[in-house]
Amino acid sequence: MDFDKILEKCGHAGRYQYLILLLLGYIAFTSTVHYYSQNIIGFVPQHWCYHEELENRTHEEIAAIYAPFGNKAACTRLDKIEVHEGVYNVTVSSQSCERWIYKYDYGFRSMNVELNWVCENAYKARIGQSLFFLGSLMGTFAFGMLGDRIGRVRAVILANQCGFVGDFLTTYATNLTQFSAFRCISGLAATANYYLMFILVLEFLAPKLRNLAISGVLGLCFCLGALVAPWLSVLAGNWRIYLTFSALLQLIVALFYFVVQESAQWLITRNNVEGAIARLKLIAHFNGRQVPPADFEAFRRHCTAKRKHESQQNKATLFDLMRTPRLRKTALIVIFTFMLISLSFNTISRNVEGLGMSPFVVFSLFAVVVPPSGFLQGLMQSRLGRKATCFVALAGTSLLACALGVCLSFESVQLNASLLLAFAMPTRLGISICYTTFSQYSSELLPTCVRSRGIATAHLAAAAASVTSPYLIHLGTKWAAGPSFILTALLLTAALFSLLLPETNNRQLPITLEDGEAFGKGESMLSFDCWRARDDDVLKQPAEELKLNALNGARRNTSPETEAEGVVEADADPEAEA
Repeated sequence: MDFDKILEKCGHAGRYQYLILLLLGYIAFTSTVHYYSQNIIGFVPQHWCYHEELENRTHEEIAAIYAPFGNKAACTRLDKIEVHEGVYNVTVSSQSCERWIYKYDYGFRSMNVELNWVCENAYKARIGQSLFFLGSLMGTFAFGMLGDRIGRVRAVILANQCGFVGDFLTTYATNLTQFSAFRCISGLAATANYYLMFILVLEFLAPKLRNLAISGVLGLCFCLGALVAPWLSVLAGNWRIYLTFSALLQLIVALFYFVVQESAQWLITRNNVEGAIARLKLIAHFNGRQVPPADFEAFRRHCTAKRKHESQQNKATLFDLMRTPRLRKTALIVIFTFMLISLSFNTISRNVEGLGMSPFVVFSLFAVVVPPSGFLQGLMQSRLGRKATCFVALAGTSLLACALGVCLSFESVQLNASLLLAFAMPTRLGISICYTTFSQYSSELLPTCVRSRGIATAHLAAAAASVTSPYLIHLGTKWAAGPSFILTALLLTAALFSLLLPETNNRQLPITLEDGEAFGKGESMLSFDCWRARDDDVLKQPAEELKLNALNGARRNTSPETEAEGVVEADADPEAEA
């Protein structure tokens, strides 16, 4: 009796499953608030260089005085301000600004405002943000290793506590060194606080819940987190109070230790079969199920036989991906393309300033397009296939980014919020489709035997590329259209590289390295699933299922003793699906 069968007897769609889905939703919500805190604490409201003659004037009057200086008004210091017959005559000072007058957006005092990190000092916030992504790179690797050593639950809790400590310490930062160090600590949790819980939940869910339930919960909670984050900061009124809220949300995750059961499959890999059975019994009790002791004994024998079988096999390593030419080409393209898409995603989703509207409102509008992106992705993949969906999404998003860049090239258009949002929101929708589509597509391209390690490597490379995202956003303060044109080039490059990958929709996915080397052989760059003849377009079982069926057929003709030795190799692998 394998893991899926014993889990079904303990309940794979019961109360416990709905509980951990709810907790996964909470993790998705808190991780979204934590991730976007990078932007929110650094929002820069409209500001002008201070002058004593401006103290008692309204913001509208100050804006009228500085209007002749255009985009340079925020950093232009005035020496004299004279009014003659309603006309302002000003003299520009040769000295740089030291104080500013801020027009607070919804009354929120950001970190940049409090520390005066604007104009020549605006780069300081970007350094801290880039170190946040550097922390994410280190955290993804470190907590991935810890998850294999100390267990998934403890790793999830530790990752979130790093986020708590980093956010809480940041509230006491008063200079660049402190801010950068604390943001790096906070960044350790940026990815690990979510994906480890995702793997843990995926293991205990029934197959019928793995797609619809997880997608629905994650889509709703990611959207809710992105909607709540900006207005939570408005409610707080100050960036330090907002980060304290964000930290406390992550502190609550420590209570998961008393509710969430440790990964049974991880315990089996640590030769702790009794510990796995103990967790399964607790789940059965929580779900109100009675499981006969004989079933647990059969599962115990299965685990013992499987361990003996696996010890006789040579396990593939990550470096084996690079030994053969076609598989090496596929792996390198997947990693490079994912780096480009991740950099583009982090830049577009966080670039909410300079669109002629309050960044709080733009943040909310960007959050609204997240759920429809999941629906459109599913619709496009069912009609076009993985490869065509990926190419169309990347190419279309690059064109939208280019159109937005053209609009931002004209100063007269930069204040037209409606026109800018008409291109910015579809761009945000498109990059969501690109990211989620390629995440699924890339996991199907790599053989099962190295899939988890290959995808982890791609995520590490993506985190490294995202370190440059804050600087790309900062470029917009110097050249408004610059980020959009660079994103156009990145996305177009990713679209072209995606054509070099084979189609995976309705294909037998590779298991072994030999399968991966032969996968897609003979396909052209334009071999899209939607162009295949419909008569030949039959749903093929994945290679894992075919091998399982063949093995099950062989088992019917074997004795019980032989059956215990011929262990099924293709148990459900939640980490591979993740």
